[in-house]
Amino acid sequence: MADIAHLEEPSEPVAGSPAKQSAQSAISMGRVLIDRLTPDTSILLSFGFVLFVIALGVSVFLEENLVRLGWSLLLSNTNIQAPTGLALTLLIGTLATNRLRRPRRCRKPPANDEMNRAVEILATQPNASAGLVRLGDKKLLFSDCGNAFIMYAQQGRSWVALFDPIGPGSAWSGLTLKFMEHARKSGCRAVFYQVSPDFLPLTVESGLKPYKLGEQAVVDLTNFDLKGGTRIRLRRAVNRAVRDGLEFSMIEADDVPAALDELRSVSRAWLTAQNATEKGFSLGTFQPQYVATGPVGVIRIEGKIVAFANVLSTGSAGDACIDLMRHLPNAHQGMMVLLFVRIMEHLRAAGFRTLNLGMAPLAGLSTHSKAPLWNHVGERIFQNGERFYNFRGVRLFKDKFDPEWQPRYIAVSGRGLPIVSLVDVTMLIGGGLKGILRR
Repeated sequence: MADIAHLEEPSEPVAGSPAKQSAQSAISMGRVLIDRLTPDTSILLSFGFVLFVIALGVSVFLEENLVRLGWSLLLSNTNIQAPTGLALTLLIGTLATNRLRRPRRCRKPPANDEMNRAVEILATQPNASAGLVRLGDKKLLFSDCGNAFIMYAQQGRSWVALFDPIGPGSAWSGLTLKFMEHARKSGCRAVFYQVSPDFLPLTVESGLKPYKLGEQAVVDLTNFDLKGGTRIRLRRAVNRAVRDGLEFSMIEADDVPAALDELRSVSRAWLTAQNATEKGFSLGTFQPQYVATGPVGVIRIEGKIVAFANVLSTGSAGDACIDLMRHLPNAHQGMMVLLFVRIMEHLRAAGFRTLNLGMAPLAGLSTHSKAPLWNHVGERIFQNGERFYNFRGVRLFKDKFDPEWQPRYIAVSGRGLPIVSLVDVTMLIGGGLKGILRR
């Protein structure tokens, strides 16, 4: 064992021997080689920065431009069917969005003092649909002067503001820029949904890109009646409903709590028949405290409520808006026509000037040869998207009341088509993917 141990021990080179000199030379050469192969810190940082820019550029390209390519193919003379192309495009846009980092969430509802401030501002402005702030599902951003606000919610990388800023026009510009800056600091894009033509000058000033979203139906109550040959079909539908025993009444806000149980029963039956879930954001939901904030028009058959619609209004009694519209299935074919007509007559008698019937999404998009690509995309969705939304049916129903069709827009920051932003808005309104699939 001692001999073996002795043989395994390496022999120590003598100082100045050739073996030692060879070892030192090898070490020196190795150090030189490592120094040459290893870049300095500045090169490493530069290389890392380039990789980061490339990765970010690829993500942005996918999100903002690949959907444009997909729709260009869809609208060309290819064999891609519209529903398939739509599904593929939305999927690509959604996946591309998920490639970017997850931003901070902002779903915390507004505090009581913020809501009280917003309600005070509501009474001083003309947009009745702004009463949707009472749902409490949106955050609030106030102007520096405190007399205007933006209500918004976050979905994905989008901060989605609903409607024009609420308050005097003098506060819009500063509030819009403030909102965009807050969104940018949170790693999100700013999106303005259902804005009016009055907001369009701000899109130029703020670097936003507007796209026509559809048209909003507004009835001039001062000229509304059932007389004349142009209203003969509407008049016949109303007379038939009355003859069949349908009765209208307006339940004032103070009396709504007593009727909430019956209204809730109608709402649940409607959701079940539609295989739908409660929506939100730009659409009202059946929350007792929300429904009871204003009057509710109802249709009864033999004393039982079969249909209702709640009415939002402004403090100036100028503009009103119909929000929730629900009915029992198969109760009577003409009940909703009667409900709308009687609400209009009631509001006109109360001194209101206009009634907002809400949006007809993607309606009224021009598709001539010079029209933007987005218009052609929207027209295809309007014609082929009935599985997800009754686009044409909504337009036809509201047309019965001879409204003025006013354009509404979506304005987004960044470049490319607003498909990704619209996916985020749709998810907000539908309550997620499950809600969308259930209509």
